[in-house]
Amino acid sequence: QVQLVESGGGLVQPGGSLRLSCAASGFTYSSYAMSWYRQAPGKERELVASITPTGGSTNYADSVKGRFTISRDNAKNTVYLQMNSLKPEDTAVYFCNGRRGYVRLWGQGTQVTVSS
Repeated sequence: QVQLVESGGGLVQPGGSLRLSCAASGFTYSSYAMSWYRQAPGKERELVASITPTGGSTNYADSVKGRFTISRDNAKNTVYLQMNSLKPEDTAVYFCNGRRGYVRLWGQGTQVTVSS
């Protein structure tokens, strides 16, 4: 069955780093654009970063440019989000998303908390 499973979230101090992973199965992962979204309490879900199927192009929200890096390994069916210089405002549930045409796939999310 189609699955996107995120991992790597947790509690980190301001200025710290985390690496999120999203393992895909049950669909042709390499043909999907992949993205990371996040949703903080009381706020709408927002796009954080996206990457094309081949990994040749990436896009980032202005709030994370220069701090976060999205990458993918099509041999492992996995997309990553390296998060550096984390700030308290990065605290949110982070969701993995796959997109191809009108198809949208979502993971269950992983909590990231940035606090001292």
